[in-house]
Amino acid sequence: MQDLLPIVIVTVVVLAGVVAVALAFGARGTYDQIGRSDISFDREAVQSTNDPDEVAALLAATNARRAAHGRPPLTLEDVGGGPDEALRAEVRAFVEARNARRIARGREPLDVEAEVEQRLSGRDG
Repeated sequence: MQDLLPIVIVTVVVLAGVVAVALAFGARGTYDQIGRSDISFDREAVQSTNDPDEVAALLAATNARRAAHGRPPLTLEDVGGGPDEALRAEVRAFVEARNARRIARGREPLDVEAEVEQRLSGRDG
């Protein structure tokens, strides 16, 4: 009976090691997600759901109905399509922070003005 004790101990230790290695490889993706969420800035921007062509088509249809009733056509600014200054300032702060991170990583800096305009126009996806 005492001759089996070392064999049982070695078997249990080897099996526990195999299970530990299997769990470590299986959980690799889990550790990559620590500290990431939908509001973190360490990921690429999600494509905008506002298709500029679709918005333009809707505005054209609205203007056609308005013309049929004898009313003047609308522009995008008339329906609230233009960004307000608070939104522009927030987008600028976001782009400047992203630019600072890029420079800190040794990558080339962004053209902040062009990036702000691109994000506000809805072509940032």
